[in-house]
Amino acid sequence: MWLQRIDAKIADLQKREVEQEQGRKNRPQEPDWIVELGIGNGRPPTEVHVGGCYAAGKRQRPVPRDEARRLLTSGVCACTHCKPDAQLRILD
Repeated sequence: MWLQRIDAKIADLQKREVEQEQGRKNRPQEPDWIVELGIGNGRPPTEVHVGGCYAAGKRQRPVPRDEARRLLTSGVCACTHCKPDAQLRILD
């Protein structure tokens, strides 16, 4: 009886491990740059982040490198944690 329980638990753990690995493989690639969007009419961009920045809010969208540079040069703030302006080599 105990052997059945142990075998069942091992099988469940192996199945969970396989599912987690498939999830890692199927996860979409992280964007290089993201822009955090504001609240309200038109949802204006408020801050530019490096993709995967922990300080980015929930309202965000991925942007290409050129748009991130354009946003930073037009006055949108750069994140003080991930410093996208330094990585894009934009001087003050």
